[in-house]
Amino acid sequence: MSPPSASRRTREEVDATLQVAKLNATELLPTVHCLSFSSGTGGAATGDFCLLELEPALCQQLEAGDSFVIRGDKDEQAVLCSKDKTYDLKIADTSNMLLFIPGCKTPDQLKGEETPSTIVHTEIFGFSNNYWELRRCRPKLKKLKRLLIENTYEGPDSQKEEDASRSKYTTEDLLNHIQASEEEIMAQLQVLNACEIGGYWRILEFDYEIKLLNHVTQLVDSESWSLDRVPLTVCLQELGPLEPEEMIEHCLKCYGKRYVDKDEVYFELDADKICRVTAEMLLQNAVKFNLAEFQEVWQQSVPEGMTTRLDQLKGLALVDRNSRPEIIFLLKVDDLPEGTQDRFNSLFSLREKWTEEDIAPYIQDLCGEKQTIGALLTKYSRSSMQNGIKVYNSRRLIS
Repeated sequence: MSPPSASRRTREEVDATLQVAKLNATELLPTVHCLSFSSGTGGAATGDFCLLELEPALCQQLEAGDSFVIRGDKDEQAVLCSKDKTYDLKIADTSNMLLFIPGCKTPDQLKGEETPSTIVHTEIFGFSNNYWELRRCRPKLKKLKRLLIENTYEGPDSQKEEDASRSKYTTEDLLNHIQASEEEIMAQLQVLNACEIGGYWRILEFDYEIKLLNHVTQLVDSESWSLDRVPLTVCLQELGPLEPEEMIEHCLKCYGKRYVDKDEVYFELDADKICRVTAEMLLQNAVKFNLAEFQEVWQQSVPEGMTTRLDQLKGLALVDRNSRPEIIFLLKVDDLPEGTQDRFNSLFSLREKWTEEDIAPYIQDLCGEKQTIGALLTKYSRSSMQNGIKVYNSRRLIS
């Protein structure tokens, strides 16, 4: 509804107002917006709308037809997800009232008009004293493993597969539960070696995964194949009677790199990944392991032609050089808290002082965009010198 004619300002009134405000009309655009609040039910009540501030790249995505999703359960802080990134949603208050004005033209749009209006009477549809701002954040992916670990896959003959009451999750289910973008979720499913079985995402039971890998490595050894040239077709033919072909191929994808040569599909086995999972198998049943003994058993346990190295265990196991004899034990970064302060608290409760080399694998995933491990350590720890080596301890009292 337009404002009544009696309330419309004339050019003379506008010029008089500019004069009182000591503004030079020649320095302004010729078009003047005269604003008035809507009367009756024409306007929007406070809270009917939310303003969202977007960075240019996100604006372009939205204008190109992409959509954003707000994700989070009732007990979680909401996040906004684009197709490949996750953002925290924060309310920002402003001392300036933000007005909703339908059809309002910006100065750039007015400049482009050949015959701009001198006075435009516009109604204010609504207003707000705050807006939502986005801050890029790490995707919250710990929950993904927690959900999938509820019902691990132990093979087609497992009695668990006959129990329809066990939880299973489709891609759509995961998108509804996990506070991360679709691309980030799919990437993490790869990290977890998850596979889609019957339309549901599953993590293999660790013993079953090791069983599949042993089938593959034993076949490679018996056929005297090169580790970088394992033929998919022969693997499926030889191992198909033992396990489902899709599981054999999934194992090869997890622990190898696929390539095609002369129309034949081959896999190049990843020695680091196989050495790492073998170490996890050895360490999972031992609270602490004599380091020297572990290294000997570890090397004997991997396929011939592979060499074990401690740097293959970053983020999986921790070596205690101060104990006598030196020991190694399982410490998986996946099992540590997701929050930054909680992560540091957990690490410093485990060990009072850390070298950067030891702690780096356990905080690397906490680094945001353009943030370094050094910056994280400066914020959440204190440094000191111990026997000529820089070490870090907690800024807080750890009980």
